Amino acid sequence: MELLDQIPDPEIPVVSIREMGILRDVQINEKTCTVTITPTYTACPAMGAIADDIKALLKSHGFTKVVVNTVLSPAWTTDWMSESTRQKLRSFGIAPPAHKACDQWTTELTRINCPRCGSNNTSVISKFGSTACKSLMRCEECKEPFDYFKCH
Repeated sequence: MELLDQIPDPEIPVVSIREMGILRDVQINEKTCTVTITPTYTACPAMGAIADDIKALLKSHGFTKVVVNTVLSPAWTTDWMSESTRQKLRSFGIAPPAHKACDQWTTELTRINCPRCGSNNTSVISKFGSTACKSLMRCEECKEPFDYFKCH
């Protein structure tokens, strides 16, 4: 449902919940709308805000009953991000996942390009960044810190 493209990821406002792959399904039956979402991490703190935003938006557009179901299986994966979503992350200053599927993300971190200057001369500051789904990196060329969206 295109209407839900208006709902941004609360932690990354340049991409919608659909673009992130959080929005999994929408079922409409007369004035009832059932929406299925999947968190990027099982304990993602943004899921409550996302569900509230979905309910408010759909009710403001005439749905009398809105049900939001959160499902954990199949688990969300960075594979659900499109290339255009990855580009939006990069433009926002977040390095997107380096690979669609990865086995050892620590190996992958040695080849992360800086989203600001493009250099791959980067280092890990912390495997834990501003949110559970990101690591904190530093570019050794432009000296800027940046988030890296972990592949999973």
